[in-house]
Amino acid sequence: MRKSGILMHITSLPGNYGIGTMGKSAFDFVDFLHKSGQQSWQILPLTPTGYGDSPYQSNSAYAGNPYLIDLDLLIEEGLLTADEVAGRDWQWSSDRVDFGRQYNNKLSVLRLAYARFEGGTDFDAFMAEHDAWLPDFALFMALKGENNSAAWYTWEDGLKFRKARALTAAKKRLADEIRFYCFVQFVFYKQWTALRSYAHAKGIEIIGDVPIYVPYDSVEVWTEPGLFQLDKTLTPTAVAGCPPDAFSADGQLWGNPLYNWDKMKKQNFAWWVRRMAAAGKLYDVIRLDHFRGFEAYWSVPYSEKTAKSGKWIKGPDMDFINALKTQLPEVRFIAEDLGTLTQEVLDLRDNSGYPGMKVLGFAFDGCKENEYLPHNYPTNSVCYTGTHDNMTSLQWFHTASYEALDYIVEYMGLEDVADKMTQKELVWSLIKTAMASVSDLCIVQMQDYLTLGEESRMNFPGTMTTNNWTWRAWDGFASDELAQRIAALTKRYGRAPIEPKAEEVTE
Repeated sequence: MRKSGILMHITSLPGNYGIGTMGKSAFDFVDFLHKSGQQSWQILPLTPTGYGDSPYQSNSAYAGNPYLIDLDLLIEEGLLTADEVAGRDWQWSSDRVDFGRQYNNKLSVLRLAYARFEGGTDFDAFMAEHDAWLPDFALFMALKGENNSAAWYTWEDGLKFRKARALTAAKKRLADEIRFYCFVQFVFYKQWTALRSYAHAKGIEIIGDVPIYVPYDSVEVWTEPGLFQLDKTLTPTAVAGCPPDAFSADGQLWGNPLYNWDKMKKQNFAWWVRRMAAAGKLYDVIRLDHFRGFEAYWSVPYSEKTAKSGKWIKGPDMDFINALKTQLPEVRFIAEDLGTLTQEVLDLRDNSGYPGMKVLGFAFDGCKENEYLPHNYPTNSVCYTGTHDNMTSLQWFHTASYEALDYIVEYMGLEDVADKMTQKELVWSLIKTAMASVSDLCIVQMQDYLTLGEESRMNFPGTMTTNNWTWRAWDGFASDELAQRIAALTKRYGRAPIEPKAEEVTE
């Protein structure tokens, strides 16, 4: 069935506390999606942000980001007072997230809520359900607090190498702090479950993102170092990145430790199966980030300063895909098949059966065989106007060459009217082209529906700026007028929900 949706991360929603949360603005956005005839809401990873405030550099593959917790909901529960929340500097009028303020304020406010928290059967059930990862994560966070946020590989050897005596002593010494971090996750999951349930009631499914790698300073590497390419001192021997490309002449040196795929294969990829099973409970569809890394990955010696000297090494390929299909047959995936593609990567995507991504921003280089041109799409694909790593469509029109602009105008059949159209009107024509494609699913960035430019770009890969990950929309951005316009477009191109016939409606 043809569907469409909107890409909009939760942090970008408006609200009073410096960042979008899982509170009223998120529920309002679900209502907007429903009014717009959309059936999918795509978000970025829900895990805690890490280096560079990136949601793709999280210290946990399972934990929820405490910054997304809505404080008004905690006030309603009696765990906080309005004065306690209002007394903080949240940068109320900002159109960008200030992650520094979140870091300084959010956990300290949550500690006030924790002081009033009495536990109960719901909390006990949550602890039992998440026992596979939560105790290690809470201990990890408590130890980081005790060590002034220092990375685990700098801790004293007993803790670094997870000696039983050192861990037992730490659990006893930090028992209340450990329970606090369990409380934070309990609140996060409670609020997320309520939001997701509301979305389901409105016919909206959640598309979530799972990064391929975890950072060196993560609980996963600390607890299971044998699954990563580390030496006897637990130092990485090689790290992840990608080769030089249009985004970066030096390539991108991500710095994440690489997986010990041979060992993972011997365990039938149990680590990945657990991770994907957990993600499958958070999301309805999982976008597998950097899908090409499962065919072959870019390996860079740990001592290098750029990614230029890396090399491709064969990945787990269909062995990995088959493990997911066999052990998690109900989980749905999208393959993020962007970047440096080879025939082997395309074969892996096609053999997996997962839909790949078609980004219109990559389409108009003048080559009629370009796989991102809509007439070359298979139906089993997801068409995007752009992703969080790309320019907005308006920014693309501002920066494209005359040749590319001529080609896109010709492709969209606008030769006779283009001179009379504004670039914002051209953005809507591009959205129409995406909607009209044969792709089963079409995803449009919220920034494109709002015809925003460079100022609203979510991320520029390979850079470290205060603009990355920080864009926020304004109050009233999701207007009824905009919803009606999107709904009309969605219905025109056969992507609206199918309304039940009169005889199918029951009391």
